Amino acid sequence: MLSKKPYIIQKSPFIVPTTDGKLIEEHFGNATNGDAQLSIAHMIAPAGWSEPFQTPEFDEYTYIIKGKKQFNIEGDIVILEAGQSIKIEKNTRVQYSNPFIESCEYIAICLPAFSMNLVNREG
Repeated sequence: MLSKKPYIIQKSPFIVPTTDGKLIEEHFGNATNGDAQLSIAHMIAPAGWSEPFQTPEFDEYTYIIKGKKQFNIEGDIVILEAGQSIKIEKNTRVQYSNPFIESCEYIAICLPAFSMNLVNREG
């Protein structure tokens, strides 16, 4: 009898379609495997990229692999560099951007999982 393995190796992340040049590879989460509890995505934000402000109904953790990323967190400007990480608590108004000259590669983890229904983007 075959038993289910107690692990999953992700070899084919879901590539989220974007129109702003940002690469989003969701490894686990709503789009990839229907998991609404947690999402993990590998992202590359090109130089000059930004998103509208949002007030997500999830905690978001970001770990910078390469480059820099700017966070406008309720008016506080925070810039993270490679090797640094941040947790932004749910229901916090935030804008993510990369106003720098090189792309930014990072990992984002959302609890519960990222969902367009929970992100509450402005505009």
